[in-house]
Amino acid sequence: MYRRCVLVVGILLAVVPLPTEALAQPLPARIDSLLQERRAAHAFWGVSIYDLEGDSLLYERNGDRGFLPASNQKLFTTAAALDLLGPEHRYETTLSFDGTTRDSVMRGDLQLVGSGDPTFGSTALERTDPLRNWAERLAEMGVRRIEGRLIGDDQAFLNGFYPDGWSVSYLTRQKGQQMGVRAGGLSYRDNTVPVTVRATTPGTPPEVRIQPEGVLSVKNEAVTSERWRGSTLLINRTFSTNRIVLTGSVARSYGGVRNVPVSDPTAFTLRIFRERLQDAGIETDLELVNAEAVDAPSGGGEPLFVYVSPLLSEIVTEINKRSNNFYAEQVLRTYGWGGSTRGGIQRTESFLRRAGINTRPLSLNDGSGLSRKNLVTPRALQALLAHMNDHAAGDVFRASIPRGGERGTTLSTRLGRTDVRAKTGSLAFVRGLSGYAERPDGGRVAFALFANNYTGPSYQITHTMDDVVRLLTAPPS
Repeated sequence: MYRRCVLVVGILLAVVPLPTEALAQPLPARIDSLLQERRAAHAFWGVSIYDLEGDSLLYERNGDRGFLPASNQKLFTTAAALDLLGPEHRYETTLSFDGTTRDSVMRGDLQLVGSGDPTFGSTALERTDPLRNWAERLAEMGVRRIEGRLIGDDQAFLNGFYPDGWSVSYLTRQKGQQMGVRAGGLSYRDNTVPVTVRATTPGTPPEVRIQPEGVLSVKNEAVTSERWRGSTLLINRTFSTNRIVLTGSVARSYGGVRNVPVSDPTAFTLRIFRERLQDAGIETDLELVNAEAVDAPSGGGEPLFVYVSPLLSEIVTEINKRSNNFYAEQVLRTYGWGGSTRGGIQRTESFLRRAGINTRPLSLNDGSGLSRKNLVTPRALQALLAHMNDHAAGDVFRASIPRGGERGTTLSTRLGRTDVRAKTGSLAFVRGLSGYAERPDGGRVAFALFANNYTGPSYQITHTMDDVVRLLTAPPS
C-alpha cells in the first residue's frame, strides 16, 4: 500500500503545473529563473528560441557559442537528406547472375550490389528478410545447386568506416543500440549480429549463442551469480575484429540479447545469404568475394531480384523518433560526395549556407551525433528548424520528430500532454532538446536547448529543459 501511494504522489508531482508567479513574469525572466536554479546552475547552457509567426527572437543565451549537440545532430542530417534527396527517395539493392543454368544448377557469378540502404534486412523496421525471400524464390524457381562466386559490391560508399571523434568505447563495448556500428555500402541487419546470453548454474559461465554460428569468436569470462536480479555483463569487442570477450556477471534469472557490430558488413551479408540459400534447400559451392578483390570484374549479368527500400520519409522518421545512429550514418554517406562521411558533411554545410545559416562556428564530423568533435551553435540549430518550417519537405520533417509522450520514441516518458515535437540528445555530460512548440495563442516557436559540462545528475538537466518547454506552451496566468 505504501509503495502505491508513493507512485501516485510521484505521478501527481510530474504533472503539477508551473507556479502562477513564474507564469506572471516575462518569458525571458522566467527562463532565466529556471536556468539559475540550483539543479541547473552547474551546467553550461545554450538556448535559442524563435517565434516563427512573429519572426522574432524570443530568448537567447550563448546563442553563438559552440556546444556538443549529441543526437540533435540528426536534425542537420535528416533536414539535409530531405532537401538533397527528397522524401520520395528509395534505395535499391540488386542481386544479379552472370553465368549459365542447366539441370537446376546455376554456375557462374551471383553479384549482390548495395546502395548503402540501412533498411536492408534491418530489425528496426517491420519488413520481411530480403535474403531469405530471395533464397526461397530461387528454390521455388527450381534451383537445387549454385556453384561459382558470390560477389558483394559495397562500392557505393568509400572506406573510412568510423567518423572522426567517436569514442573507442562506442566501438569496442556494447552498451546500447547502434553504438559503434560500422557503415557499409552493402549492409544487412543493421550490421550487427545477435548474441543471446542466458544464465546457468551459479558459479558457472552463462550460455552464449550466436546466430549464425561462427560469425563471432567468443571468449566467455562471465559468470552466473547467486543473485536473482542485477547484472554487470559487458561485451567487449576487439577493435576492427569479430572477436568478443564477455566479462562481469549475470543474475541467475538473466536472459537477454545484445546486438554486436560486425567488423566486415559485406562479408557478413554474403555469409548470411549463403546460409539462407542452404536453409531453402539449395546446395552451395560458393566462394565469397568482395568486388574490390575481383581481378576480372563480372559483366554484371542479368538482374534476378531488386529490393526497394521504404521511402526516405520513413527512414528519417526512424532516425529522429528512435534516434537510430546507424541509419543516420548511412543516410549521411548516401548524399555525401563520393559516398564518404567527409562528403556528407560538405553537402550538409552547403545546404546550411543556402538556408542562410552561418557555418563558420560549426564543426560537423558525423551524421548521428556520437562524435565528441561536433560543435553546433543554438542559433544555427534554431535557424535550421525555422528554415525547415517553410521548406517543401517541412511537413515530413516535422512529422519525423517525436511528440511529447509519444510511445516508442525518445520522448515516450517526457512532456506528455505538451504540444511539442522535439529531438533529444544525450552523451556523457551532454544533453540537448530541440524542436517546435505550439504557443497558447496558436503560434509556433522553434527552439534549441543545450546543456554541456554539467556535473550533477542528468535528470535534473532534462527536467529543466522540459520546464522551459512547458513555459513556452503554458497559457498566460
